[in-house]
Amino acid sequence: MKILMINHFPLAGSGSGTYTRNLAVHLSQLGHEVCIILPENTDAYEEVEGIRLHPVFFTPGEDVEKQENETMGDSMDNALPFNFPCFTTHPRSINNFANLSEKQLKMYTGAFSRAIDQEIESFKPDIIHGQHVWILPALAAGKGIPLVLTAHGTDLMGFDKWPQFRDYANKAMDDCFAVISISKDNCALIEERFPKHKDKIVMMRNGYDPSIFYMEDTDVDALMKAHGLNKEDYEGKKIVTFAGKLTNFKGVDVLLDAIKLYEDKKPETVTLIVGNGEEWDALHKQAKDLALKSVHFFGNVPQSELRKVYNISDVNLVPSRREPFGLVAIEAMACGAPVIATDQGGLPDFVNEEVGGLVPVEDAQALADKILDVLTRKEGEEREKWCKDIALYARNHYAQDTIIKELDDLYKRALNKK
Repeated sequence: MKILMINHFPLAGSGSGTYTRNLAVHLSQLGHEVCIILPENTDAYEEVEGIRLHPVFFTPGEDVEKQENETMGDSMDNALPFNFPCFTTHPRSINNFANLSEKQLKMYTGAFSRAIDQEIESFKPDIIHGQHVWILPALAAGKGIPLVLTAHGTDLMGFDKWPQFRDYANKAMDDCFAVISISKDNCALIEERFPKHKDKIVMMRNGYDPSIFYMEDTDVDALMKAHGLNKEDYEGKKIVTFAGKLTNFKGVDVLLDAIKLYEDKKPETVTLIVGNGEEWDALHKQAKDLALKSVHFFGNVPQSELRKVYNISDVNLVPSRREPFGLVAIEAMACGAPVIATDQGGLPDFVNEEVGGLVPVEDAQALADKILDVLTRKEGEEREKWCKDIALYARNHYAQDTIIKELDDLYKRALNKK
């Protein structure tokens, strides 16, 4: 089977990018051919072995004057004269869809329409799988090829915030065979926004790549030194971690308030914040204003390094105000890290007291208390066994290679209905 995937973001730096890459790799392992159309703002992007990539190029940084032409976007020399738009933020772009001028939106849709038409002609896909109920899958609608969507949650936030884009979302939903929901909460949100299409919703849990995230012995000193930490910054201390985009809905500001509370009660802790985004400066200022003693911002790191961060974690935090699924929590658990998350969105589907615990949204005190609880809940061999059990739970229920057959079956049903 030939599968054409379309994503609004690069394969690194976003949840949907990681999701798309994971699916593509595991579909390829089943013997399928996969092509991914995606935005890029560098020609030094990472290739994925066995996967055909078709980047549409954008210009990083400030807008520049370029003469529009029919091949705009097909190379860095002909890159669209603005950065790729996001729902919230991305490590390589803080542009968002609402910022697009009428001319830029026309250039954006034109470049991706050409890319889609080119791949329909040359790759000849049997199935098109659009990531997000949003603009790009709408451009693939009406092509006579079965369309499957995945609603990632941020698209539904965009649907609420920006009514000017709803026609695209509705067109994609009208044409699709099915829309994949990644959590129970996400399913309810899809039903509310597209009630006439509720019969198209297919629940399919998100999966992580077990070849990237797993338990391993990690050189703590080397990892910390690479980020400018001295031994006295972390030696003999419990390690608390967060990984994700630094944007409002991730709740990192609440985490910083919680750190102030637990630092006073348990000074032998160090907190590592991994990621980047639009709130980088504001969060640094908040940490300074709170006079936090042991918080370190690592910035964005590759997944191979993120695995090391999870492996040294005594607890990993997902304090989101609303998380459509929370793949980072699964990835951390796969590395044996207990997880504390908020009780909203998709996180309660798989986070509980057996693997860490849940806390209310916006409650810094509850978060601080739960962190102290998890840090001291088990010790020694009992703690080691607990971490191994957490990793096994993730592996048995959320590894992508155990879930991919469900997607393969969905594609086959879509083809049979064609």
